[in-house]
Amino acid sequence: MNRPLDLGAPGEFRADRLLDVLIPTRNRPAELAVTLAGLAAQDGVPGFGVVVSDQSDGEPAYAHPAAATVVRALRHRGHPVLLTRRLPRRGLAEHRAYLLAASTARYVLNLDDDIWLEPGAIHRLVTAIGELGCGFVGNGVHGLSYADDVRPESHGHYEEWIGPPTPERIRPDTPQWNRARIHSAANLLHITEKLALPPGAWRAYKVSWIGGCVLYDRAKLVDVGGFDFWRRVQEKHQGEDVAAQLAVLARYGGAGILPSGAYHLESPTTVTDRDVEAWEVVLAEEDTPQPA
Repeated sequence: MNRPLDLGAPGEFRADRLLDVLIPTRNRPAELAVTLAGLAAQDGVPGFGVVVSDQSDGEPAYAHPAAATVVRALRHRGHPVLLTRRLPRRGLAEHRAYLLAASTARYVLNLDDDIWLEPGAIHRLVTAIGELGCGFVGNGVHGLSYADDVRPESHGHYEEWIGPPTPERIRPDTPQWNRARIHSAANLLHITEKLALPPGAWRAYKVSWIGGCVLYDRAKLVDVGGFDFWRRVQEKHQGEDVAAQLAVLARYGGAGILPSGAYHLESPTTVTDRDVEAWEVVLAEEDTPQPA
């Protein structure tokens, strides 16, 4: 039998580290264990912290023996881990805001609970954001069940940054918005294969938004409001990550990074009530002319 799992203390967790990984989860003990296992195998960024915030209907996912074992392995390898519950649920954006407030690190990696990161992925992302100096970098996720489904019509949306990323104001129904198509299926895998990068090389490319694995400069994310817009959107929403990234892009710029070390577990979603796109609400407010 597993011994009781130490949840950690929020006050002790908050420290001036280089990086914290923020993971929201709900009803996914197996997926969470895989996600945490990917983190435990990372190297090149010693001592990063991990926050897991659970909104499961029953027992928290981190209490499952497999997940609990990897939590202990992370701590054994020198990574502080904070385990929390955030109930009642108030929507995805509020959950992200809660996780962000738990960290004072230089960078925060918003990582979904159904993503496995290959070894070296975090080191590459941290290196990239340090060199580029932008507001965020991210890894679009590979769906390996689509590895044989090559979609060259989507590859044309890939465009590399020449020099550091610059701020961009991106809106729907523009060519820039269509960049998101390269993150479907296994498109990034096929683009990376065509690039034939030498070992250790990476490329920054232009994005509209990235789902699942996004590394933010925490101060820049907070400067644009973070996820505080959660108070202005109804609970049953999605697209909170899009809203935050569009704000960061507009002020500080951002980029996708290839190769991507992020792999989607392709499990069924636990977010079944998606009545509203949070980014639509936020953009409507920003783009509405104010009275003189």
